[in-house]
Formats: sequence, C-alpha cells, structure tokens
Amino acid sequence: MDLPIYTPKTTAELLGIPSKALRSALDQHSYSAQDLWALRKALRIHPRPIGHRKQLFLNFKGGTGKTSLSTSYAYRLAELGYSVLLVDLDSQGHATKCLGYEGEDFEKTLLHVLVRKAPLSEAIQHTPLPNLDFVPSNLGMSTVDLALMPMAGREFKLRKAVEEIEDRYDVMVFDAPPSFGLLNLNALMVAEDLFVPVLPDFLSFHGLKLLFETVQSLEEDLNHVLDHVFIVVNAFNQTFKLAKEALAALREHYPEYLLTTLVRQCTKFAQASSEGVPVFISERDSKGAHDVDAFLREVLHRLDQSRVQAATDARAG
Repeated sequence: MDLPIYTPKTTAELLGIPSKALRSALDQHSYSAQDLWALRKALRIHPRPIGHRKQLFLNFKGGTGKTSLSTSYAYRLAELGYSVLLVDLDSQGHATKCLGYEGEDFEKTLLHVLVRKAPLSEAIQHTPLPNLDFVPSNLGMSTVDLALMPMAGREFKLRKAVEEIEDRYDVMVFDAPPSFGLLNLNALMVAEDLFVPVLPDFLSFHGLKLLFETVQSLEEDLNHVLDHVFIVVNAFNQTFKLAKEALAALREHYPEYLLTTLVRQCTKFAQASSEGVPVFISERDSKGAHDVDAFLREVLHRLDQSRVQAATDARAG
C-alpha cells in the first residue's frame, strides 16, 4: 500500500480543525500519514474514546462485499485517529490484498498463532499509516479448522491469543470467510460487535437466519453475548425495485439491527478493492467512500449511545 498523501483541506477535515489552525501548526502543500499522526500528537487531537473494541465482519453467504467494507472501515478508523488492527481470517487473503499486500509474502499468519502457539505480536505487520496494523492471511490458513479440531478449548484459542496485544489497539477488526467452522466460531467468541453486510436481495435472508441461529446458540451453549449486531446494506441501487423491496423486508424483520446508512452501489469502490487499495486512497470523493464514512460514524454514534445508557443504568442501580 502506497503512502497516502493528503491535501491541506483533507488534512484539516480529518483533524477537525480550521485550515488556518492547520497552517499555523504546520504549513505545507501536502501532508503524509506520518504528518497527520504527528499533528494529532502535537495538537492533542484525539478521537472520542470507544474502549478496546473487537469487531467482526461476517456473513455465511458469500459475495456481499464484506471484505471491501471491513478493510475500508478499518482504514477510515485509522485516518480518524484510532489505533487499528485488521485481522485477515480468510485463507484467500482478500483483506490482505485490499491493503495492497500478498499473503504469500508473509511467513506467519494466525495458523502459527492458533496452532503452533506463536505470539500474535509475531504475526502483526505494519502499513504506511502509523496507527494501522494487520495480520495477513494466505492459503496456509485453509488447514486451521482441521488443526483446531482435536485441541482442548478449541473455541477459545483466538480469544486467548489476542489477550497479549488487545490493549495496544482501540479497535481490532476481524474479516471472516463466508463459512461456518472452528475459526469463525473462535472469531465470534472474541467479538463484541458483529457486522453483517448484506446485499439488497432476498437470498441474503438465508444467510441472516443461519447467522442469528448461531449467535443464539453461542449465548445458550457458550455463554457469550454480543454487545451489538449491525446489519449494513451494501451495493444498494435505489432504481432497482427488488432492492427496495428487500430493504423494506429487512426493515420489517430486523429493525433493531439494521443501520440506517446504505452503502450505495459504486463501481469505483469495487475497482479500488481489486486494485489493492482502500477506497479512501484511490477515490476519496466517490459515493462509496462517503457512504463508508457515514456508516462508520453511525456505528460510533450507536456505540456512544450505548456507553451513555450503560452509565445511566449504573447510576440508577
């Protein structure tokens, strides 16, 4: 992934300060990711704390644009000043590729962590953004489920592995393959927030039904309760009658989970992922980039509301 370069206007917007204040702090024609991070420290501009969140992007149905969303979401969080770790769980390594890297170029993945007991810190790689790291994946990860099968406490291997490094990051984003197995079970047992990308078609309902049944069984059998479930509609085209009907059905059946933000169909978004760059690098002004930013900010708002409500309930109790 190439080093992102920001205009003065974009830099000021990311910092949330007037352009005049930016020029007073550091007057340049352009700004690098390192400049942005240094300015945050120098000006003491930090995003609102959200705790140390562990967030999973998962849908048992493939082709929903899950990886494009998860990588863009993680990248945008980092741009806004959060310290982020993106963990690629898919043996195809698509999240790794969306950041501009090839999984085969890295010696260690989660396979070495979960099966061969290497520390998770040894598998972490860095990007040009000082506060965005990732754990790569490659085809070697395809054997993880079989390797975990005979192990004691196999459902909790990932939870134990992240204990070493979870305090380093504001957010850990896990990108999961569209399947159900021990690796995804591990991911669900780590997650506090579950993101379910869906397409606006009725086939998506089958994946949702199975996923919610799985979540319910985790609560009953393994005593793990997710803090939040967010359904996000991806590749929405309001000119399609079927898309509008599917959206209406989602609003009827899953109103408490469905985000109001719709990520619209955007060829530039899909093209950015295929080129191995986040949409915020290649097409910052595209509707896909704007929608991911809006989706992220809605999530942050809901997390903030939950914290306020929890504090209110604690005082009342």
